[in-house]
Amino acid sequence: MQPADLSLLAQERPLRVLLVNAGEPDMLTWSGLVQPLRLAAKLLGPELLHVDVRSPDKFMADAQRYWHLVLLVADEAEAALRPANCRALVERCRAAPFWGGVGAGVLWLADAGALHGIRTALPWALYPDTNALAEQALFTPNLFEVDGNRLTCCGGAASIDFALTLVEMLFGGAVQAQVKEILCVDRVRGKDERQRVALQARFGTLQPKLTEAVALMEANIEEPLSTDEIAQLSGVSRRQLERLFKQYLGSLPSRYYLELRLQRARKLLIETNNSIVQVGLMCGFSSGSHFSTAFGALFGNTPREERQRKLGQ
Repeated sequence: MQPADLSLLAQERPLRVLLVNAGEPDMLTWSGLVQPLRLAAKLLGPELLHVDVRSPDKFMADAQRYWHLVLLVADEAEAALRPANCRALVERCRAAPFWGGVGAGVLWLADAGALHGIRTALPWALYPDTNALAEQALFTPNLFEVDGNRLTCCGGAASIDFALTLVEMLFGGAVQAQVKEILCVDRVRGKDERQRVALQARFGTLQPKLTEAVALMEANIEEPLSTDEIAQLSGVSRRQLERLFKQYLGSLPSRYYLELRLQRARKLLIETNNSIVQVGLMCGFSSGSHFSTAFGALFGNTPREERQRKLGQ
């Protein structure tokens, strides 16, 4: 199931979204998520979108109610205060067609083994708190992830980007633009943008070769290194490097590197006035057709369409 399938939920009348608040109501993780969705519901009307809010206890007690999308939300500060009925909460979330977590809520889902094999955006500060079951998830350093019917977000300020992206995916760019205007938000960061210190915080001294390899990639975007060169500069064999990337990042070095370059290209297309050809060259693509094909395979649209979308905002 591809992320675009989430847009099918917009056909529901009304679309019922539940936010289970397991943290404090004044935390940025919570307010950044709930405010954009409530504004969208107000603009669209109750016949199109209904946003419910429940505490964990009320969520568990309301067993007969049906929602299309359920998100378990908590700030990082609540990570160590997992609810006693955490596993029951997770099982209850599974009843929805789409479900997931935001902030520390992601950790609780992962600890319950509910994110096995799923690309998961976990707040970098919570990596040390994961248990053995959580390690089965494919943690990424991204701000948020939509993998099949599972949605995860690292919380904090990224909750705003996540909520606004949901609004666009479900109801289109025009509705998102209205919500952005009300909230005075200029730019919505994409799901592939990274938590700044996630990789270093996650691996640090535990996997210095992996951290070093990724740092080499990030420093050589315009003139990419080969996998063999990265392995040699990192002091490991190519096979060891591939094993590290597969085990800890769920990807091959070449694929991870390509995604890094494409993410940089997307950022340049949105934030600069450089031509598409210039952007491609700045990100290591000597062939315009290769750049366009690779960009489309990752993001679902061409560099030209990405630039046109920016101009249309």
